[in-house]
Amino acid sequence: MEILYLIIFFILGTILGTIYTLVGLRLPNNEKIFTKRKCKKCGHDLKFLDLIPLVSYIVGKGRCRYCHGKIDILFPYMEFFTGLLFSVAYYSFGFSYQLLIALGIISLLMIIVVSDLTYLIIPDEVLIISSIYFLIIQFLDLGIKGAFNHLLSGIFLFTIMYIVMILGNVIFKKESLGGGDIKMMFVFGLVLDPLLGTLSIFLGSLFALPMSMYLMKKNNEKVIPFGPFLLIAFVFIYFTKITPEGLIKLLGF
Repeated sequence: MEILYLIIFFILGTILGTIYTLVGLRLPNNEKIFTKRKCKKCGHDLKFLDLIPLVSYIVGKGRCRYCHGKIDILFPYMEFFTGLLFSVAYYSFGFSYQLLIALGIISLLMIIVVSDLTYLIIPDEVLIISSIYFLIIQFLDLGIKGAFNHLLSGIFLFTIMYIVMILGNVIFKKESLGGGDIKMMFVFGLVLDPLLGTLSIFLGSLFALPMSMYLMKKNNEKVIPFGPFLLIAFVFIYFTKITPEGLIKLLGF
Protein backbone atom coordinates (compact mmCIF):
# COMPACT_ATOMS: atom_id res chain seq x y z
CA MET A 1 0.00 0.00 0.00
CA GLU A 2 2.88 2.36 0.83
CA ILE A 3 4.37 1.86 -2.64
CA LEU A 4 0.97 2.51 -4.20
CA TYR A 5 0.69 5.86 -2.39
CA LEU A 6 4.21 6.80 -3.50
CA ILE A 7 3.24 6.06 -7.11
CA ILE A 8 0.00 8.05 -6.77
CA PHE A 9 1.83 11.07 -5.37
CA PHE A 10 4.43 10.81 -8.14
CA ILE A 11 1.74 10.78 -10.83
CA LEU A 12 -0.09 13.67 -9.13
CA GLY A 13 3.19 15.59 -9.00
CA THR A 14 3.88 15.08 -12.71
CA ILE A 15 0.41 16.37 -13.60
CA LEU A 16 0.75 19.42 -11.36
CA GLY A 17 4.32 19.91 -12.58
CA THR A 18 2.91 20.66 -16.04
CA ILE A 19 0.48 23.19 -14.57
CA TYR A 20 3.18 24.84 -12.44
CA THR A 21 5.40 25.21 -15.50
CA LEU A 22 2.57 26.85 -17.43
CA VAL A 23 1.88 29.19 -14.51
CA GLY A 24 5.56 30.15 -14.28
CA LEU A 25 5.80 30.81 -18.01
CA ARG A 26 2.45 32.50 -18.63
CA LEU A 27 1.54 34.40 -15.47
CA PRO A 28 4.41 36.95 -15.70
CA ASN A 29 3.29 37.73 -19.27
CA ASN A 30 -0.37 38.12 -18.22
CA GLU A 31 -1.30 35.23 -20.49
CA LYS A 32 -4.21 32.90 -19.86
CA ILE A 33 -2.86 29.84 -18.09
CA PHE A 34 -5.37 27.24 -19.25
CA THR A 35 -5.36 27.84 -22.99
CA LYS A 36 -4.46 25.31 -25.66
CA ARG A 37 -0.80 24.45 -25.87
CA LYS A 38 0.80 24.58 -29.27
CA CYS A 39 4.05 23.24 -30.66
CA LYS A 40 6.57 26.10 -30.61
CA LYS A 41 8.04 24.87 -33.89
CA CYS A 42 4.98 24.33 -36.12
CA GLY A 43 2.18 25.93 -34.10
CA HIS A 44 0.01 22.79 -34.23
CA ASP A 45 -2.52 22.39 -31.43
CA LEU A 46 -1.31 19.68 -29.06
CA LYS A 47 -3.82 16.93 -28.25
CA PHE A 48 -4.31 14.90 -25.09
CA LEU A 49 -1.90 12.21 -26.29
CA ASP A 50 0.78 14.88 -26.76
CA LEU A 51 0.42 16.19 -23.21
CA ILE A 52 0.60 13.12 -20.98
CA PRO A 53 3.26 14.08 -18.40
CA LEU A 54 6.62 12.40 -19.09
CA VAL A 55 5.01 9.62 -21.17
CA SER A 56 4.39 11.75 -24.26
CA TYR A 57 7.95 13.09 -24.18
CA ILE A 58 9.50 9.64 -23.75
CA VAL A 59 7.32 7.89 -26.36
CA GLY A 60 7.87 10.70 -28.85
CA LYS A 61 11.61 10.71 -28.12
CA GLY A 62 11.47 14.38 -27.27
CA ARG A 63 10.02 15.44 -30.62
CA CYS A 64 6.71 16.84 -31.85
CA ARG A 65 4.73 14.13 -33.62
CA TYR A 66 3.52 16.64 -36.22
CA CYS A 67 6.69 18.42 -37.32
CA HIS A 68 9.30 16.26 -35.52
CA GLY A 69 10.92 19.35 -34.05
CA LYS A 70 12.58 19.08 -30.65
CA ILE A 71 10.29 19.72 -27.67
CA ASP A 72 11.39 22.06 -24.89
CA ILE A 73 12.90 19.81 -22.22
CA LEU A 74 11.70 22.16 -19.46
CA PHE A 75 8.32 20.43 -19.16
CA PRO A 76 9.54 16.83 -18.63
CA TYR A 77 12.18 18.06 -16.18
CA MET A 78 9.60 19.95 -14.14
CA GLU A 79 7.13 17.06 -14.30
CA PHE A 80 9.71 14.54 -13.12
CA PHE A 81 11.12 16.59 -10.25
CA THR A 82 7.68 17.69 -9.05
CA GLY A 83 6.56 14.06 -9.03
CA LEU A 84 9.74 13.00 -7.24
CA LEU A 85 9.41 15.68 -4.57
CA PHE A 86 5.72 14.90 -4.04
CA SER A 87 6.65 11.25 -3.38
CA VAL A 88 9.44 12.29 -1.02
CA ALA A 89 7.00 14.57 0.80
CA TYR A 90 4.54 11.73 1.35
CA TYR A 91 7.34 9.37 2.43
CA SER A 92 8.65 11.96 4.91
CA PHE A 93 5.40 13.22 6.44
CA GLY A 94 2.65 10.70 5.67
CA PHE A 95 -0.92 11.95 5.70
CA SER A 96 -0.64 15.00 7.94
CA TYR A 97 -0.84 18.78 8.01
CA GLN A 98 2.93 18.76 7.54
CA LEU A 99 2.43 16.93 4.24
CA LEU A 100 0.05 19.67 3.07
CA ILE A 101 2.65 22.29 3.94
CA ALA A 102 5.39 20.31 2.18
CA LEU A 103 3.28 20.04 -0.99
CA GLY A 104 2.65 23.79 -0.82
CA ILE A 105 6.37 24.48 -0.52
CA ILE A 106 7.13 22.24 -3.50
CA SER A 107 4.44 23.94 -5.57
CA LEU A 108 5.87 27.36 -4.72
CA LEU A 109 9.38 26.15 -5.60
CA MET A 110 8.40 24.80 -9.00
CA ILE A 111 6.48 27.88 -10.13
CA ILE A 112 9.14 30.33 -9.01
CA VAL A 113 12.02 28.31 -10.44
CA VAL A 114 10.38 28.72 -13.85
CA SER A 115 9.31 32.36 -13.52
CA ASP A 116 12.46 33.65 -11.81
CA LEU A 117 14.93 31.81 -14.04
CA THR A 118 13.00 32.76 -17.19
CA TYR A 119 11.93 36.34 -16.47
CA LEU A 120 13.60 37.30 -13.16
CA ILE A 121 10.08 37.72 -11.80
CA ILE A 122 8.36 36.26 -8.72
CA PRO A 123 4.62 36.80 -9.36
CA ASP A 124 2.75 38.48 -6.50
CA GLU A 125 -0.29 36.31 -7.22
CA VAL A 126 1.67 33.16 -6.38
CA LEU A 127 2.94 34.64 -3.11
CA ILE A 128 -0.53 35.83 -2.08
CA ILE A 129 -2.16 32.46 -2.77
CA SER A 130 0.69 30.65 -0.97
CA SER A 131 0.35 32.95 2.04
CA ILE A 132 -3.38 32.29 2.33
CA TYR A 133 -2.84 28.55 1.88
CA PHE A 134 -0.16 28.30 4.59
CA LEU A 135 -2.14 30.46 7.02
CA ILE A 136 -5.19 28.21 6.62
CA ILE A 137 -3.13 25.06 7.22
CA GLN A 138 -1.44 26.58 10.28
CA PHE A 139 -4.83 27.64 11.66
CA LEU A 140 -6.26 24.14 11.19
CA ASP A 141 -3.17 22.53 12.71
CA LEU A 142 -2.16 24.96 15.47
CA GLY A 143 -5.24 27.09 16.07
CA ILE A 144 -5.52 30.86 15.91
CA LYS A 145 -2.61 31.44 18.33
CA GLY A 146 -0.23 29.29 16.30
CA ALA A 147 -1.29 30.92 13.02
CA PHE A 148 -0.83 34.38 14.56
CA ASN A 149 2.68 33.47 15.76
CA HIS A 150 3.61 32.42 12.24
CA LEU A 151 2.13 35.65 10.92
CA LEU A 152 4.47 37.55 13.25
CA SER A 153 7.36 35.37 12.06
CA GLY A 154 6.52 36.31 8.47
CA ILE A 155 6.58 40.02 9.32
CA PHE A 156 9.91 39.57 11.13
CA LEU A 157 11.56 37.75 8.20
CA PHE A 158 10.18 40.29 5.72
CA THR A 159 11.77 43.05 7.82
CA ILE A 160 15.10 41.22 8.06
CA MET A 161 15.22 40.71 4.29
CA TYR A 162 14.28 44.34 3.70
CA ILE A 163 17.21 45.45 5.88
CA VAL A 164 19.50 43.10 3.96
CA MET A 165 18.33 44.71 0.72
CA ILE A 166 19.03 48.23 2.01
CA LEU A 167 22.52 47.24 3.18
CA GLY A 168 23.19 45.50 -0.13
CA ASN A 169 22.07 48.55 -2.10
CA VAL A 170 24.41 50.76 -0.06
CA ILE A 171 27.39 48.40 -0.33
CA PHE A 172 27.04 47.57 -4.04
CA LYS A 173 25.51 50.95 -5.00
CA LYS A 174 22.80 49.26 -7.06
CA GLU A 175 19.71 47.13 -6.54
CA SER A 176 20.91 44.01 -4.73
CA LEU A 177 17.63 42.14 -4.21
CA GLY A 178 14.33 42.02 -6.03
CA GLY A 179 11.08 42.92 -4.32
CA GLY A 180 9.84 39.37 -4.87
CA ASP A 181 12.66 37.93 -2.76
CA ILE A 182 11.72 40.19 0.13
CA LYS A 183 8.00 39.39 -0.10
CA MET A 184 8.81 35.69 -0.31
CA MET A 185 10.45 35.79 3.11
CA PHE A 186 7.05 36.69 4.56
CA VAL A 187 5.76 33.40 3.10
CA PHE A 188 8.70 31.55 4.66
CA GLY A 189 7.74 32.91 8.06
CA LEU A 190 4.28 31.41 7.74
CA VAL A 191 5.99 28.00 7.89
CA LEU A 192 9.33 28.52 9.67
CA ASP A 193 10.11 30.23 12.94
CA PRO A 194 12.36 33.35 12.84
CA LEU A 195 15.58 31.43 13.54
CA LEU A 196 15.06 28.82 10.83
CA GLY A 197 13.80 31.51 8.46
CA THR A 198 16.99 33.48 8.98
CA LEU A 199 18.96 30.27 8.38
CA SER A 200 17.20 29.93 5.01
CA ILE A 201 18.64 33.30 3.94
CA PHE A 202 22.15 32.15 4.87
CA LEU A 203 21.78 28.76 3.17
CA GLY A 204 20.20 30.33 0.09
CA SER A 205 23.19 32.65 -0.23
CA LEU A 206 25.52 29.70 0.24
CA PHE A 207 23.75 27.67 -2.45
CA ALA A 208 23.72 30.64 -4.84
CA LEU A 209 27.42 31.52 -4.47
CA PRO A 210 29.03 28.83 -6.68
CA MET A 211 26.36 29.20 -9.39
CA SER A 212 26.73 32.99 -9.33
CA MET A 213 30.50 32.77 -9.69
CA TYR A 214 30.15 30.29 -12.54
CA LEU A 215 27.61 32.39 -14.48
CA MET A 216 29.52 35.61 -13.95
CA LYS A 217 32.72 34.01 -15.22
CA LYS A 218 31.16 32.17 -18.16
CA ASN A 219 28.52 34.62 -19.39
CA ASN A 220 29.45 37.79 -17.54
CA GLU A 221 26.01 37.68 -15.92
CA LYS A 222 25.36 40.64 -13.64
CA VAL A 223 21.90 39.65 -12.40
CA ILE A 224 21.40 36.26 -10.77
CA PRO A 225 17.91 35.11 -9.68
CA PHE A 226 18.04 34.56 -5.91
CA GLY A 227 14.50 33.23 -5.41
CA PRO A 228 15.13 29.62 -6.51
CA PHE A 229 18.12 29.31 -4.15
CA LEU A 230 16.12 30.67 -1.22
CA LEU A 231 13.41 28.14 -1.99
CA ILE A 232 15.88 25.27 -2.22
CA ALA A 233 17.09 26.26 1.24
CA PHE A 234 13.44 26.44 2.38
CA VAL A 235 12.78 22.90 1.11
CA PHE A 236 16.01 21.61 2.66
CA ILE A 237 15.23 23.04 6.10
CA TYR A 238 11.64 21.82 6.13
CA PHE A 239 12.37 18.32 4.85
CA THR A 240 15.27 17.73 7.23
CA LYS A 241 12.82 18.51 10.08
CA ILE A 242 15.45 20.48 11.97
CA THR A 243 14.06 22.41 14.94
CA PRO A 244 15.26 25.72 16.43
CA GLU A 245 16.42 23.77 19.49
CA GLY A 246 18.28 21.30 17.29
CA LEU A 247 19.92 24.13 15.38
CA ILE A 248 21.05 25.86 18.60
CA LYS A 249 22.48 22.57 19.86
CA LEU A 250 24.21 21.97 16.52
CA LEU A 251 25.81 25.42 16.68
CA GLY A 252 27.02 24.67 20.20
CA PHE A 253 25.18 27.45 22.00
